[in-house]
Amino acid sequence: MAEELDLPAYRSRLDRVMAERGAWPEGSPWVREAVAALPRDGFAPERLWRWGGRAWEPVDRAADPAGWAGELYRSPDEAAVTQLGDGLPTSSLSCQAVVADMADSLRLEPGHRVLELGTGSGWNAALLAYRAGPGRVVAVEADPVLAAAADVRLVAAGMEVQVRTGDGDLGVPDEFPFDRVIATYAVEEIPWAWVEQTAPGGRIVTPWGRLGHVALTVAEDGKSATGWLQGLARFMPTRTQQAHRRRTFGEVRGSVETDRSGSTDRDPTQLADPWGLGFALRVALPDLSVHTGHDADGTSAWITDGHTSWAVLSARTAGGAWTAEGGPRHLAEEVEAAWSQWETIGRPGVYDYGLTRTPTEQFVWADDPRTGPRWPAATHPEEERSDPAPV
Repeated sequence: MAEELDLPAYRSRLDRVMAERGAWPEGSPWVREAVAALPRDGFAPERLWRWGGRAWEPVDRAADPAGWAGELYRSPDEAAVTQLGDGLPTSSLSCQAVVADMADSLRLEPGHRVLELGTGSGWNAALLAYRAGPGRVVAVEADPVLAAAADVRLVAAGMEVQVRTGDGDLGVPDEFPFDRVIATYAVEEIPWAWVEQTAPGGRIVTPWGRLGHVALTVAEDGKSATGWLQGLARFMPTRTQQAHRRRTFGEVRGSVETDRSGSTDRDPTQLADPWGLGFALRVALPDLSVHTGHDADGTSAWITDGHTSWAVLSARTAGGAWTAEGGPRHLAEEVEAAWSQWETIGRPGVYDYGLTRTPTEQFVWADDPRTGPRWPAATHPEEERSDPAPV
């Protein structure tokens, strides 16, 4: 079956696409070498899942080998869903471009001791072990079934990785210190255990807030970790946060009457830019969900806190937008205030933001961790069932 499938052709095509768009990190050539030596199909289960528009549908290797390979190698930016729970993805083979980018951000060197959290299929742990060396990677997976399968695949690939079953947020207290810590699931607040278990000067790379990943360096005194945002991508949240599903916009609006209306000269089109204002709102108002759509009148926006309040900015043909709101919070005004602040501080983009974690707090900052504006960390993870695309 593998020969008929011609997996090398799929691998070669994805490798070429990544090369053409500059997705292979120049500063970490080992990443491309590791992916070539340990291709993702060697760590994929026999059944994957494809979004069919209304539900996730199985794609079995035996019944549809081309479809199975297509899910694995469709695009540098597409994950391959490997497990469902309650009709939603709970594990995936992360998209190759993000895996490469995060590995580059880790600044991994041979001999480093690495803690990997959220092992899933075991592919990322294998790539890390390729660079760090035998016995240098400890991998933690919450799901015992996934952990056992990952261990089998790693052994079959000849990679010496210690796989443990447990809560990744707790790290591995009996194995630290680690030189590098990397998570493959998103957290709103960086667990302090990760900082404690990283050696001074060590590096922590993790998805933050389901929108991108950060790379933090632990201070020499071990009392803080700070670093810059590295890019955008949407990640699955930690399993402890998946249980706290927020209500969708439709659910909130359906239970809260409209009690305020008005207009604004603001153009909601800017809200659709995830690298600019869209990201700034995520930082300033982390508990809000903002979705945009375009029609003949322009771009409109639908905003909710996922609990009690909602707002709509409906595009006007003459410019600006009509506003309508419901609930105790005045979300249109909150967005307006955050929008104005973003303009006042110079319209920072994603790479102008960073994050600092101490034993007692976490905050996001812009431009400079000491003198720049800062915001409290998010306390409510964004969890929308309408978004089917994990990384």
